[in-house]
Amino acid sequence: MPKKARPAGDGKEEGPVPKQVKVEAACGPSPLNFDSPSGLFESFISPIKTETFFKEFWEQKPLLIQRDDTALATYYQSLFRLSDLASLCSWGIYYGRDVNVCRYVHGKKKVFNKDGRVHFLQLRQDFDQKRATIQFHQPQRFKDELWRIQEKLECYFGSLVGSNVYITPAGAQGLPPHYDDVEVFILQLEGEKHWRLYQPTVPLAREYSVEAEDRIGRPTHEFTLKPGDLLYFPRGTIHQADTPEGLAHSTHLTISTYQRSSWGDFLLDTVSGLVFDTAKVDVALRAGIPRQLLLVESTAVATKLSGFLRMLADRMEGTKELHSPNMKEDFAMNRLPPYYTGDRAELVVPGGELPGLDSTVRLQFRDHVVLTVGPNQDLSDEAQGRMVYVYHSLQNRRDTHMMGNETESHGLRFPLSYMDALKQIWNSSAISVKDLKLTTDEEKQNLVLSLWTECLIQVV
Repeated sequence: MPKKARPAGDGKEEGPVPKQVKVEAACGPSPLNFDSPSGLFESFISPIKTETFFKEFWEQKPLLIQRDDTALATYYQSLFRLSDLASLCSWGIYYGRDVNVCRYVHGKKKVFNKDGRVHFLQLRQDFDQKRATIQFHQPQRFKDELWRIQEKLECYFGSLVGSNVYITPAGAQGLPPHYDDVEVFILQLEGEKHWRLYQPTVPLAREYSVEAEDRIGRPTHEFTLKPGDLLYFPRGTIHQADTPEGLAHSTHLTISTYQRSSWGDFLLDTVSGLVFDTAKVDVALRAGIPRQLLLVESTAVATKLSGFLRMLADRMEGTKELHSPNMKEDFAMNRLPPYYTGDRAELVVPGGELPGLDSTVRLQFRDHVVLTVGPNQDLSDEAQGRMVYVYHSLQNRRDTHMMGNETESHGLRFPLSYMDALKQIWNSSAISVKDLKLTTDEEKQNLVLSLWTECLIQVV
């Protein structure tokens, strides 16, 4: 199961979850296209085409997009400002969990975090006098427009999307050279920031790491971002950034994704299910391991296991579907809920006509629902069977998104025999309940009523 992204930096997590607060700034119509996840990403990286981005840059090399666009710069500035911190502090945010205060100078990082709740006057004093960077964790919890952007990006990537804001005074740097385990998009919001990128020492890194100045060599890229500019670089790219002397403070936003979303992670999740299914039909996998295998080394084990792996590979070639229940459940239960501007009850309280056998139904919130097959957790190991799981994010909490909080999955489970009927609903714009591929009318009615109760379908 992929781990949840952690708040970066030092400090203890203290205090209650902050109350929800909106600190929206007035701005004109958004220059981004929110009609669909793909439309959002196309406008997000404009003028670069999506096909070009994934062919030439994604997981390969940095991309710098410098845009002399006043409307876009104004929109970026509205996403998060230094002035927003006063309002946020008044509602209750805490050092370590919500905010880190730090500075990097002469090869060392110093952290100025206090204990407990953040007070704006102290925060501003550290910013002005100690020239410390303010790092704000996961601002999409408070800023509606960031929620709107990141929710669409999670639909587009099929992976969690987090963010952090970095506000740095003139002539200062907050963090040492380092690389991350996520794909990073940088949006310059206020002022200017000077960036240096370096050749990765660990391409497509799986862990965050700080790198010493004397190890990273000369920059491969060096430039200054201005409001409206966008920078992308792959995980593992070593980077550092500072605010030039003589300029106003700099605010940039990092939007990050694809943590623990590699082929290796997918294999770890899917192979266990493949082994489980294969063992039900192949007695060789049900045979016991050699006596004392766990006590002594045996050179024959590798040969035996490689034979099993070849058999699994052959079986995989003939398998139409590979199931990744843990990754899908983790994604569904930790992602943002759908963006909404009205009453949240529309997401969690079923409405409209109750579906019956004579109804025609269609799926709602398609981008926020996943289907997978996994073991029935209620059965003993001896009688363990497979179930169809329907996970969704409609009841997820925005205020804890990407903060490492304990969460629970929301959704339904059905017998494996319901899979074909569920696929009919998923793959049709609308379908008659009578046409569902289930044996009895009672099963058809139970299926659509269960989905309707979770707000996943509506009668048309």
